[in-house]
Amino acid sequence: MSSYVTRKTPGDTEWFRHDRFGMFIHWGLYSMPSRHEWVKTNERIPEEKYDKYFKYFNPDLYDPKEWARQARAAGMKYVVLTTKHHEGFCMFDSQYTDYKCTNTPAGRDLVREYVDAFRAEGLRIGFYYSLIDWHHPEFPIDNLHPRRDDPDAEEKSKGRDMKKYAEYMRNQVTELLTNYGKIDILWFDFSYSGNTNPNKPWMRGKGKDDWEAEELIATARRLQPGIIIDNRTEIEQDLWTPEQYQPTAWVRHAETGELVTWEACQTFSGSWGYYRDEMTWKSPEMLIQMLINTVSVGGNLLMNVGPTSRGYLDYRAEAALAAYADWMKYNSRSIYGCTMAEPELLALCPNGCKFTQSEDGSRLYIHLYEYPFQYLELQGFAGKVDYAQFLHDGSELLFEENKISHFSEGRTASDNMLVIKLPVVKPKTLVPVIELMLK
Repeated sequence: MSSYVTRKTPGDTEWFRHDRFGMFIHWGLYSMPSRHEWVKTNERIPEEKYDKYFKYFNPDLYDPKEWARQARAAGMKYVVLTTKHHEGFCMFDSQYTDYKCTNTPAGRDLVREYVDAFRAEGLRIGFYYSLIDWHHPEFPIDNLHPRRDDPDAEEKSKGRDMKKYAEYMRNQVTELLTNYGKIDILWFDFSYSGNTNPNKPWMRGKGKDDWEAEELIATARRLQPGIIIDNRTEIEQDLWTPEQYQPTAWVRHAETGELVTWEACQTFSGSWGYYRDEMTWKSPEMLIQMLINTVSVGGNLLMNVGPTSRGYLDYRAEAALAAYADWMKYNSRSIYGCTMAEPELLALCPNGCKFTQSEDGSRLYIHLYEYPFQYLELQGFAGKVDYAQFLHDGSELLFEENKISHFSEGRTASDNMLVIKLPVVKPKTLVPVIELMLK
């Protein structure tokens, strides 16, 4: 069994740490301008102009069953959808606002269809819910708000009551956790209490006290015991969520140093919402290596898609999902139920390789980022391996121990070396994986 022990959490993270790979979906009115999900504040768009998107939002090609099929094929085991992003628009039929999808030409509850489709494919269901709301009349103007540069911003913000807004959030979270069956993940986003303009002290950032986060979380846990909740309310819960960067070591608790349950959230390109002209799309090799790298240091990977305003995944997103599907079809065993290799093995990882190890410790997976010429030398592995094979096709790999017979002269094997013989030509997979059955 793995010797790594993670910090105890209020929710049930055992399944989460086994499944390792999920899909994030950022979808809302911002898919219409298709210039980043923060377009409303980036461009300081006034309500009357942004209302055009509300007036014409009509995802006529929305087929969540197709999304779910692609997610499952890509090897994703759970999914998190933006039920409300910072723009304040609700993708579900909330009774607490008129600013919702059922009042647009869409005319239906988009979250309901998402839940039904993904649940039917066997994926666990997550809801993202923005703590920020640039549309709500009680949400005070701050440094992130679209109206922050208006000459009368301070006057506009006067009298806005965060307590009323906090109650609004609790009511909506209650709807989300009551009306759609079992929900596995609640992904709040985000706190920024330290973001205050020194020249405008009234324009302060917001954190746990503003959200009334203790009551918000208590509401969620009462409705859905065991649910996983992230830490972005400024109250520690189950999940640490590094965003748009890849940790190179297992994430630890800042105060105690304990290993924590963590998930890297990443985009296929440089935007979360659909961004037509954004071109920094990651290569298939990078996508596969990001997943392996994450699991190799004990984490999960949540990869994002941003559907178009008509409700489909564009060709670049589909190509990225297909890259995962092609690799995971044959190599998922090195991801599911795997974690960082035990320290004594991790220290022996050769250059150009990444290790993952099954939780029960019986199997070690060597991911070949740099394909060696015919032989892989593993110092310190003699006597540890019972059988070796390529994972993608289950074909045997021969090995020898404590000797080097593949060079005619000038080299002798050091003690404890194991040498695996490989085919000269790299197998047709982006990252070949060797599966070692350990003694």
